[in-house]
Amino acid sequence: MSAKKILMIVGDFAEDYETMVPFQTLLAVGHNVDTVCPDKKAGETVSTAIHDFEGDQTYTEKPGHKFALNADFSSARADNYDALVIPGGRAPEYLRLNEDVIRLVRDFNDADKPIAAVCHGAQLLAAADILKDRRVSAYPACAPEVKMAGGTYAEIDIDDACVDGNLVTAPAWPAHPKWMAAFLRVLGTEIKL
Repeated sequence: MSAKKILMIVGDFAEDYETMVPFQTLLAVGHNVDTVCPDKKAGETVSTAIHDFEGDQTYTEKPGHKFALNADFSSARADNYDALVIPGGRAPEYLRLNEDVIRLVRDFNDADKPIAAVCHGAQLLAAADILKDRRVSAYPACAPEVKMAGGTYAEIDIDDACVDGNLVTAPAWPAHPKWMAAFLRVLGTEIKL
């Protein structure tokens, strides 16, 4: 297996598990992962949040870990990477307002490079206008945005994943095993034990 170079776009209040688990999983199988956030530099951190399902109408939120960035957003170009990862949480709410982030997501999609998005990450895909005629999953509260962007919302189990071409999506962190497995297949990653 040749190591892939993967970009992960995060922001303050990205969901802790949806940031840390894919980052560590991709490193564990030998890939290189650059983590970036607009207006922050390598060595700085973002605050994460832990979202849990405790029987309320929506998830609850608790403070998560500080997540260290290891690259500068200003130098991130789709041409330099093999794939993109977009964690969920509240970060996509404001990341989708940044035209440089939107352009970067579009560049990955235009180059047909794999894009993994989980939970509220679909908000960023919708804002980048890349969901027309695509089937994607997301946190159920994002279903209207997927549909308004011309996509088909995949109503799948919370621990399942959806693949449509270069897009690998999932509803929330309980889907990590299937989401990451599907993303690794789309990347062409072969794991030999």
